[in-house]
Amino acid sequence: MVPSPRTSVHDDPVALAEIELCGELMIAASTADEDRLSFARIDEVLEVARVVAPTAN
Repeated sequence: MVPSPRTSVHDDPVALAEIELCGELMIAASTADEDRLSFARIDEVLEVARVVAPTAN
């Protein structure tokens, strides 16, 4: 779907949320001591938890 010329990012809450999350990641990356953010640090910044799939016995 092509956005209308009158549509702006301010009209799209999902786009605004994605931009905010990207900004948080950029801030975390710019202040990090290591070269790359670990998956754990990314999850912490994005405030998500990883779900471990159960193993088959």
